[in-house]
Amino acid sequence: MIRSDDSQSYEELNGDGSDKQPDFHQSIFDDPDVEEPNGRSVAPDEDLPESGPSLRFSKACLKSVFTVFLIFVYLLLTTVAVFLAYQTITDFLEKLNHPVMSVIYKEVDFFPPPGIALYLGKAQLLSCKHYNHNYIPPLVAPGTPEVGDCTKEQVSYVGPFTNQTQKQALVVQGPSDVRNKEVIFMQFSLTDADEDFSAITYMLFAKFGDLALSPDKPAFMMDCEKNYSMWTFSGGFRTWVKMSLVMTSGKKDDAVEFRQESGVVKYNDRRTNITDELFFVVFEWRDPFIQEIKLIVTANPWNSVAILCGVFMALFKAANFAKLSVSWMIRMRKRHLRNRARELNSVT
Repeated sequence: MIRSDDSQSYEELNGDGSDKQPDFHQSIFDDPDVEEPNGRSVAPDEDLPESGPSLRFSKACLKSVFTVFLIFVYLLLTTVAVFLAYQTITDFLEKLNHPVMSVIYKEVDFFPPPGIALYLGKAQLLSCKHYNHNYIPPLVAPGTPEVGDCTKEQVSYVGPFTNQTQKQALVVQGPSDVRNKEVIFMQFSLTDADEDFSAITYMLFAKFGDLALSPDKPAFMMDCEKNYSMWTFSGGFRTWVKMSLVMTSGKKDDAVEFRQESGVVKYNDRRTNITDELFFVVFEWRDPFIQEIKLIVTANPWNSVAILCGVFMALFKAANFAKLSVSWMIRMRKRHLRNRARELNSVT
């Protein structure tokens, strides 16, 4: 006869107590420290099948959306950084090609004697004299050659802009003593003028001594004509030319140029037998100041380099962040697929 305790133990083995036996798959996911078949332990923060699949999926989706938003923000910042780098380089090149002019006035007592190149043509130089304090005595015998005290030199050369045409230039040494208001007064005459309006062309260059010491004077005059401007004064007038010197530095080659202010006074010719036309011109310095123009480049290369370094560091950090974000999204996607496969395995 079977005892009651034996039947009870039998029922515990084969009866209703079988539904209380823990499932093998359930014990694996309940214990966070249980290792997977491949030997990797399941981390506690991994999404488990019993913790709500919809909640876990919503959190992963929210994290993915937030990561995409951060990537978009960093791409926007990267675009701004690239634009800033382009703008910095453009501004640097603009300032490099367009320097700022700084004007300084330097006072002197003596100017280097300039060269006055006169292109007379058919005209004739009658007199050339130096005077001080702007005092020019009245003409005793206008139209008559007089003894002068100017230093002159005749130069023949080929004009650079006249198709190999031979040019004759009478070069006169200009005034130097600006404190005593030194002037040079010259008188010319012209007979048998072909044009209705007669004029004499002249050119000013920096130093008369450069011509005197030049071994190739025709080539020197050709270079002067290329670099300096030409002016004219008319017949029948006394033209008063006031010169000022402008020196420009900061380029590859320093440049020197003349600026002039001219005034014209009508000459009353009282001669009885007029067979020619008279020209009168006075050269003097306008003031004892040399205008020095310095071209200053305001573009600072170190500031531009510092800005570009900051921009490139920002680009590097943005690229690094985007790389890590994409790697994190891929890892989260693989993790989600692994957990879903685990859920399917537990169901089957």
